[in-house]
Amino acid sequence: MDEIRYSCNSARETLQWINEIIQFLTPYSSLINDHVVNFFKDRLWENVDAEWIECLRREPVQNLLLIPSGALQDQWPISLKEFIRKLRSMVFCQEQADINMALPGLQMTSLNSVLAQGMNVKKRHEVEVLSAVISTVAKSVRAHAIVDVGAGQGYLAQVLAFQYQHPVIAIDACSHHGKVTNARAERIKKHYTSQLIKSGSGMRSLNVPKTITCRVLSIDTLKTLVETSIPGDDVEQSRLKGENQDQGKLHWLSDANKKPSTVLAGLHACGDLSVTMLKTFVECKDVKAVVSLGCCYNLLSEEMIKGDESQCGFPMSHAVRSTGLSLGRSARDLACQSAERWRSLDMHAGIHNFELHAFRAAFQMVLSKYYPEIVMSTPSIGRKGKALRRRHQRRSAESQLHLKGSTCHMGQILPPVVPSESETEGILGSASEIQTLTGEIPSNERAGCEGIKSDDKFSHFENFCHSGLSHLGIKHSNDINLQGIWKEAEPFSDLVGPYWSLRAALGASFGNSYST
Repeated sequence: MDEIRYSCNSARETLQWINEIIQFLTPYSSLINDHVVNFFKDRLWENVDAEWIECLRREPVQNLLLIPSGALQDQWPISLKEFIRKLRSMVFCQEQADINMALPGLQMTSLNSVLAQGMNVKKRHEVEVLSAVISTVAKSVRAHAIVDVGAGQGYLAQVLAFQYQHPVIAIDACSHHGKVTNARAERIKKHYTSQLIKSGSGMRSLNVPKTITCRVLSIDTLKTLVETSIPGDDVEQSRLKGENQDQGKLHWLSDANKKPSTVLAGLHACGDLSVTMLKTFVECKDVKAVVSLGCCYNLLSEEMIKGDESQCGFPMSHAVRSTGLSLGRSARDLACQSAERWRSLDMHAGIHNFELHAFRAAFQMVLSKYYPEIVMSTPSIGRKGKALRRRHQRRSAESQLHLKGSTCHMGQILPPVVPSESETEGILGSASEIQTLTGEIPSNERAGCEGIKSDDKFSHFENFCHSGLSHLGIKHSNDINLQGIWKEAEPFSDLVGPYWSLRAALGASFGNSYST
């Protein structure tokens, strides 16, 4: 059966695509909105086609991890294959572009050790690439300045200022970040000043990012910052005349008669902040370009604020708003699931994460039965994975001295937990809750590890519960029948992987909606 290919080449085609997504996903609202932590308590597997669940519970973990990518298996029920094909057809295809073709003349420069100080490998790569792109765009539109929105500690702003010599304004809601940015900029300035003196280039002024502490909650706020804080035309005139004195120095003006141009930039501009940048670009003629890598789309707002629809992060367009589409928190969380990262997990990592979800769902049964008032407050049991992993690694190292011949030692088969992309949903679920006992949970027989008994798995669930209760400030009571809870949940624990894989597959369709 040929798959339908949707298009967003026009507004009409885009809206048709969105309506198809809405129509298709509506029957699966319970699968979308139910949370995995309630898997055992609410018997959520019963909300999924029984034939699908029975089929998928027999599938190898590797096949489950490929479901969000749209992979099919011949032995699956026809209806399940049709479901996956339809989902696959509605996903926005993201093909990697040739950056040099998209931006001819792009010149990327490696960061020196001074500018890169404090950055991890991922951050350094992001800043190197994005700063080069932003600089190229800023030059092409002859922008007077670049506004880094959600600047954090100023890594991007400082590279744009010191390495590419652009006037830069760094805006962040956190005053501490502003102080860190300023202190770091002074250290970098000293280095560059020293280099200028050594090279005999004189004492020309260096661009230093101007920091502004402000919570950008609306388009008007950002427009005001853009209009009153960027340098005036005198900076550009100075450059055109080739004057060395004060070249590149910012002259911060609030003269309403001067209308300098700017580029809005953002690296991981969170939630509504990315939307505000896009809307400001559309509404403010002084903003000539926007270069933004958004993040945390699950934090987009959908509620009307004071009746002003422009304050909502989603939806952005009038056309989608006219459909009445409302995602809700669970759907937004699902849309952050990355099919690419799912399929990058190996078998052991997949099993490990599914088991963590099973433990968390069983722990929810403990809370519901013995602490119902806690459940009403939607508790988070926190992130204690790193400390527990280190503790486990120490124990594993000690144990290996005595178990050299063991073919199935926990320390040999357990992968590190996969880092999460947001505060609410990690690669395989709720990161703030699921990472509680990272590195302390064994794989099951499907991992090819013989000799791990059910009692061993219960002991890890017991540890999980003690850790979770401790985080919630609850002293463990001997009256809590953890063994009874686990005995009730364990027969269905192998259904967690199939259920969660199907939910994650739905997320890619919601991801299409964010751009509208």
